[in-house]
Amino acid sequence: MKTTSYLRIAGFLILALVLIELTIETESGWAIEQYPVIWGILAVVLVIAIAIEVSITALENMVFRSLKPDAQERYTKLKTENSEKQFSGIKKWYKKMLNQKPIEKEEEILLDHNYDGIKELDNDLPAWWLYGFYISIIFAFVYMGYYHIFDGETQREEYLAEVAEAKEEIEAYKAANPDLIDASSVELLTEASDLKAGEEIFMTSCMACHRADGGGAIGPNLTDEHWILGGGISNVFQTVSEGGRDGKGMVAWKSELSAQEIAQVASYVISLEGTNPTDPKAPEGEIWEAETE
Repeated sequence: MKTTSYLRIAGFLILALVLIELTIETESGWAIEQYPVIWGILAVVLVIAIAIEVSITALENMVFRSLKPDAQERYTKLKTENSEKQFSGIKKWYKKMLNQKPIEKEEEILLDHNYDGIKELDNDLPAWWLYGFYISIIFAFVYMGYYHIFDGETQREEYLAEVAEAKEEIEAYKAANPDLIDASSVELLTEASDLKAGEEIFMTSCMACHRADGGGAIGPNLTDEHWILGGGISNVFQTVSEGGRDGKGMVAWKSELSAQEIAQVASYVISLEGTNPTDPKAPEGEIWEAETE
């Protein structure tokens, strides 16, 4: 196959990929990343494209062999002329960008410098280099005007804006997917509605062992500063979710409560600290203090 055949195959694959990306809707990212079957479809498209090119080449060879010698000569000559004309505009533009003197005219730009037989040519700078240099000068003035005269948004401001936008997206994602919370991502809930929901869960599932006021019965006192498995929202969430100490601690509630419900009841438990229950159970564990950065 010729170069044009490979280019047509590549173009065919790119067109197929673009059409697939435009027709298949995805929540985010590329369809080819979310649906690996697309690779199989592209492989089939590649095989079909190669088969078409091979068939066209074989047909051309068959037609060529069926021609008489003089017709074959004219056909070969025509193909050569067409090949020379192919991409002629691009070739001419490329030579112009290089701005080179032909070898037969190098005498015109030959300098008097001679170093052990090595001579120097006074070539002009390539046009592409000059154009790039001129564009960089224009860009410098535009950049200076935008950022230093018209108070354009700086990189720091762009960064802070993107961080703020990312935080909003994270909060929206958390709100839409409450059950994706775990001990590493849970946050202390302080809204009255969340604490009320946590209280209702506590009265239903936790009161039997910790009493309604959190003063402790079979389970430890939840109103003092002492914690057996660590305080803070992350530790309390982990304890409620996975259970207490093996053999004598509370059972894991992750099969009974959703992650959002565990976050609510854990936040309610933390809110009990400092209250004054009647006849509280003696403190157990150690005083827990949050780590400061």
